[in-house]
Amino acid sequence: MTKRKFLGEMLVDSGLITQEQLGNALEFQKQSGTRFGKTLVQMGIVTEEAIIEAIGDQAGIPYVNLDTYVVDQKVLGLIPESLARSYQVFPLFKIGNNLTLAMADPLNVRAIDEAGRKAGCEIETAVATEKQIENAISHYYGASGSFDDIVKEMEKDGKKIAFKSGDETEEAPIIRLVNNIIFRAVRDNVSDIHIEPDEKNLRIRYRIDGILHEAIDTRKHLQAALLSRIKVMAHMDISETRIPQDGRIRINVDNREIELRVSSFPTIYGENIVIRILDQSKNILTLDDLGFSRDTLEKFRKVLTSPYGIVLVTGPTGSGKTTTLYASLNTVNSIDKNIITVEDPVEYRMELIRQTQINPKAGLTFASGMRAILRQDPDIIMVGEMRDLETSETAFQAALTGHLVFSTLHTNDAAGALARLLHLGIEPFLVASSTVGVIAQRLIRTICPNCKSIHTPSDEILKTFNFNGGKNPDFFKGNGCKQCRHSGYRGRTGIYEIMIIDDNLRQLILQNASVSEIRKQTIKLQGMRTLRDEGLSKAVEGITTLEEVSRLTFEEK
Repeated sequence: MTKRKFLGEMLVDSGLITQEQLGNALEFQKQSGTRFGKTLVQMGIVTEEAIIEAIGDQAGIPYVNLDTYVVDQKVLGLIPESLARSYQVFPLFKIGNNLTLAMADPLNVRAIDEAGRKAGCEIETAVATEKQIENAISHYYGASGSFDDIVKEMEKDGKKIAFKSGDETEEAPIIRLVNNIIFRAVRDNVSDIHIEPDEKNLRIRYRIDGILHEAIDTRKHLQAALLSRIKVMAHMDISETRIPQDGRIRINVDNREIELRVSSFPTIYGENIVIRILDQSKNILTLDDLGFSRDTLEKFRKVLTSPYGIVLVTGPTGSGKTTTLYASLNTVNSIDKNIITVEDPVEYRMELIRQTQINPKAGLTFASGMRAILRQDPDIIMVGEMRDLETSETAFQAALTGHLVFSTLHTNDAAGALARLLHLGIEPFLVASSTVGVIAQRLIRTICPNCKSIHTPSDEILKTFNFNGGKNPDFFKGNGCKQCRHSGYRGRTGIYEIMIIDDNLRQLILQNASVSEIRKQTIKLQGMRTLRDEGLSKAVEGITTLEEVSRLTFEEK
């Protein structure tokens, strides 16, 4: 029987590393506890691709590209997710009693033995990069598989699918099941988890890049235990199912501090629960990171230099308004300014800035918070949202008395914000004299770079954007791949329109001009680029598609 070589020996034989480097790496590995191959990469001695090539040459182990691999779900069930993550392995296919396993370290005898024992098969090995294996595990080992595993375990053990609030052991199946749903969502950059009871089943959907995707469609009898566990975690009343409730959960996932906002709502088939995921460990973006066009960004930066007045960020729910506010505060933040916020919730922690979470039960609302802030000698104030007349009037009074105020409104475009303020009951002269600028925005999906290709849009779409014959620019789309969940899109960027309140617009506001008139004059006199214009530019640049621009913006009349 041929003696199996260790990875270090193999790399020395290949001339990729020296004996001295081997010794140094082994010492470093003892301290770090990481796999030997990963240790070499971290030390900068050799690349992961070079390791794979050496293994293939020396040991005759084939390389597989998992980014283009499609795996049978039945084969996936042979290797538990915990084992796959622990040993960085991934099951590919089974022929007879032989299971082929992709491994980041195909020389790990312990991993091979453990996988063979779990699967009840003989193991054949292939090699893949660690990143590819991690992506494959995240993609294929979804919550549905874990759901099935846990439910089978419960039924096999004869346990009732129930939840007792005193059962806090991490080994309790229902607890592991809820953890799996949440952890999977955090790792996949999900913004919201929707848990939706139907007549005969329980559906779980994830919102990714603004679009809902079905993650699980499972058994109805899980509903009571699942919802009760979430409500206990969120400190909600599990005995009350007839009225809406709100709660919060704080967890740690992969050393990241995550806050979950939980909302329950009674329906005819049981309580519907939506969980908003707020990753408080994320770095605050700068204005340069948000997707502004150069011209629009220059205008917005000028607005931010105003010594006083109100700056409004508008758009529908989920359009990135809060992120823009934080980036704006990050721009004006300095040691010589006193900046105070009142938010719901505080999504990111910022140095030098005093941040306050509203608490209506304790009497701390946006309105009362604003009044208290004015006694704290602020230079700049950020109020999360102008929801009512009292909050809005206080904000405008603060702007009149020399403060710079940031806030948000739910309107479709920049001009609509002015009408919304008047509708709330703010006097036209206050709106005209105190508003500095309004920015409207959307988050638009970007084409997946892994499957991006040239694309000719339909004639209908081209006509929508006034491309009528002739030579059009090259447009692109994503064909769909594993990395983008076959959607053709991965990630989002912002599109913006900015309206600066100058003397011409002040006159129009005082004259109660219509939204359309204000919009037309802003485009004519200020050269405002609309959301549609900004989206079209990004489509021409190959960042997004015309179809996506059409979905999120409307044609100008």
